[in-house]
Amino acid sequence: SKYFRTAFSNEWAEKKDGKFIFRKPNISPHLFNIILSIYCGNIELKNLQGPDVLKLLIAVDELNIQQLIPHIQEYLIKHQTEFLYQNPIDILEIIYQHETFTDLWNFYLKEPKILFNSDKFINLKAPLLELLLKRDDLNMDEIEIWESLLKWCFSQQNINNDPIKWSKDEITKIERSLSRFIPLIRFYDIEARDFFYKVYNYKDILPQDLIHDLLEFHIVPDMKPKTNVSPPRKPNLKFILDSILIHSNYIPLFASWIDRKVSSHYNNKDIPYDFKLLYHLSGQDEFNAASFHRNCDNKGPTIWVAKVRGSSQLIGGYNGYNPHDWSGSDSDDFLFSFTNGKNISTVNLSYIKHPGHDFIWSDGDNVSANYYPNIDIPSGFNFILDNYEVFQVIKK
Repeated sequence: SKYFRTAFSNEWAEKKDGKFIFRKPNISPHLFNIILSIYCGNIELKNLQGPDVLKLLIAVDELNIQQLIPHIQEYLIKHQTEFLYQNPIDILEIIYQHETFTDLWNFYLKEPKILFNSDKFINLKAPLLELLLKRDDLNMDEIEIWESLLKWCFSQQNINNDPIKWSKDEITKIERSLSRFIPLIRFYDIEARDFFYKVYNYKDILPQDLIHDLLEFHIVPDMKPKTNVSPPRKPNLKFILDSILIHSNYIPLFASWIDRKVSSHYNNKDIPYDFKLLYHLSGQDEFNAASFHRNCDNKGPTIWVAKVRGSSQLIGGYNGYNPHDWSGSDSDDFLFSFTNGKNISTVNLSYIKHPGHDFIWSDGDNVSANYYPNIDIPSGFNFILDNYEVFQVIKK
């Protein structure tokens, strides 16, 4: 590379006993050996864990080996997806420092909830958060973006999120912290109900002219925004998932599990299945067996997802045999549980071990389960579902 040609030039090079001395303390000998193997036409990534692959990517960027950067990014996205899901904020900080890591940047932009739902989101640096909020293609509802911004701000300032408890000094601190971000929120794209309960509640920290204009916009019929506002965000999506329980970042996982790709996952570009919503039941609705079977029977492979009442847990399963014959089973069928339904890294997965009924749904929303301890659903454990969805899995 140009880097090595410069490093070994007469002006830069250090020699001892006829050998070049090359000092790069930030690159481990192990990774440097991998880089050197490039010149033998052989580079193996499959034996490396996610953190080492990322370190290798950083090293080849520093050494200006440009042809390897897309290759390593593609490998991370295709084969180290779980690592990218588990460490989004730390990795985004690294991406921010390396302009060439565009594929990884786009990966997170397509699934921003990986970032915004991370426990470390509150540690995100302000310039990077500002860069995210400026994006017109950010794939999130505006009210979710606003609530995430508030969560970040309250944590940064170490202030309670209850406006009633704020002092004047705390209000001033919050206003200063939010001032650079307020113009980036598309408040006019927030529905009236959410505005009243989730925005107007914080009127003391927002510009009063903005609050006045928003109130007028929501109350007065046919009222249009008085000020120049940014257009609604338009995410670049290949598909939009019809679900209130899960988001599109779950789909690569489901598709991978169906094909038993447990250690490496599909990315959004190569998912071989479509997922069509067949049935949805909310906690306020009464279960109707006839409606359920009318919508779900004879549809081929299906996957179902449900939220456990009183918790953030999501449970679900895949039936590749026949959705109207619940006694049938296949070795590729599986059950899963997300301990925290908003955090994709909290998943537990188990392929079916025994034929027969693994879940029994009775009395509308009461469920009992067979013994699968590794997915955190004990034997005989009865629970109530808040929401339930069934998707048809269609091979593209």
